[in-house]
Amino acid sequence: MANASNSNIVGVDNTFRRKFDREEYLERAREEEAELRHKSKAKGPPVQRKPLKHRDYEVDLESRLGKTQVVTPIAPLSQQAGYYCSVCECVVKDSANYLDHINGKKHQRALGMSMRVERASLEQVQERFEVLKKRKVPGTFTEQDLDERILKQQQEEEERRRQRRERKKEKKKEKAAEEEIEVDPDVAAMMGFGGFGSSKKS
Repeated sequence: MANASNSNIVGVDNTFRRKFDREEYLERAREEEAELRHKSKAKGPPVQRKPLKHRDYEVDLESRLGKTQVVTPIAPLSQQAGYYCSVCECVVKDSANYLDHINGKKHQRALGMSMRVERASLEQVQERFEVLKKRKVPGTFTEQDLDERILKQQQEEEERRRQRRERKKEKKKEKAAEEEIEVDPDVAAMMGFGGFGSSKKS
């Protein structure tokens, strides 16, 4: 009886394993390799950046020192509080971080420079020494210069003190003038402010 029931059962397909077409996958692999080769050719050789150079401009850290500025969240980056870098289009909050930024890798790369310094030759070093010597000769510093500078500074300080004293005196005079109440003499006499020593004796 069991045999009869088995003969009525339809066979189950147990060949569920996926069959791969080797030719199709080989073709796909070849296409991907060709694409990668084409992309690497399009990129070209790695970018050669110039070595670091010294700045030929003065970094402005003090122009906005001590000034008050209204800051709004909708203001453009260049008008927000802090130091704005036009090369990287970012705002840095204080001068120390701004200096770190402009000396840093990201900023230097944006300028087209690597973080490597060009190796100087012996002739370049000697030329640099000559330039520095020439710069130092006209501005030689003597004790007489020092004495003159100290004297000048003392005179300026004395002048500032004198001006400060004069301003204080003027303020005192203004304050005293404001405190003097202008009162009608009749009203003052009625109130008893008639001047104690100035009344005539009868």
